[in-house]
Amino acid sequence: MTAFPEWLTPMAATLTEERFIAPEWLFERKFDGIRLLSFRNGDEVALFSRNHLPQDVPAVAAAIARLPVRDVILDGELLWDRSAYHVFDVLWLDGEDLRAQPLERRIERLRTLPFAPPLHHVAQLEGERPWEHACAEGWEGVIAKRRDSAYEHRRSKAWLKMKCELIAELVVGGFTDPQGARVGLGALLVGKRDGDELVYAGKVGTGFATRMLLELRRRLDALAVPGSPFTRATGLPRTRVHWVRPEVVVQVAFIEWTDNDKLRHPRLLAVR
Repeated sequence: MTAFPEWLTPMAATLTEERFIAPEWLFERKFDGIRLLSFRNGDEVALFSRNHLPQDVPAVAAAIARLPVRDVILDGELLWDRSAYHVFDVLWLDGEDLRAQPLERRIERLRTLPFAPPLHHVAQLEGERPWEHACAEGWEGVIAKRRDSAYEHRRSKAWLKMKCELIAELVVGGFTDPQGARVGLGALLVGKRDGDELVYAGKVGTGFATRMLLELRRRLDALAVPGSPFTRATGLPRTRVHWVRPEVVVQVAFIEWTDNDKLRHPRLLAVR
């Protein structure tokens, strides 16, 4: 008989810019809390963060202690403002290691547990574009999970996180040459206006169709200037760069602004 584990490294989702639905995937809300793994072995309950740091949440520990099970390991997200524990997976139940079972089967087993607040089952999202629903509700995003996925103790592409995106209109100040099989241009160098200044905000290299790449290259070549139009810039590329008059405005989706005021995971939406 397998011994009850005192700790298990949590499975992590991989960030993706893709947006898709497919029958082999399930979709769940991405909660903006802290990852919490709970271990109950007999009368003992231990709670840990994703980094194996003990967590003191008496209401959650007491609710887990009241479950009609001998031993259990749960994985979920804790929202501190309401001390609500949203559980999305069960890794162990009454002496049985469930990690190798398909996710869909683990969820079935999880739903047999009679949760009461502050414990909550995480619902599956329905609809054709769950990420749009998530953003409209003000959530952080959604998690896509393969129905047949086993529980892996690492970051896995069987779980994908689709974060809600921010949208900004930015000015093109240059572009880089294409490489490999790419045509037209490699990436746009974009900036944001700050009074009379144009502040470099990063590179946008995804979201282009081939036709758009070629059309943009022709349009930008007609705006060529000898030097950078950015008045404040750090991290500008130094090779295979072309500068243009800052007249073309693009709409860009991105996850967040970085600490040094650059776009994180940007993609082109439209050219204005």
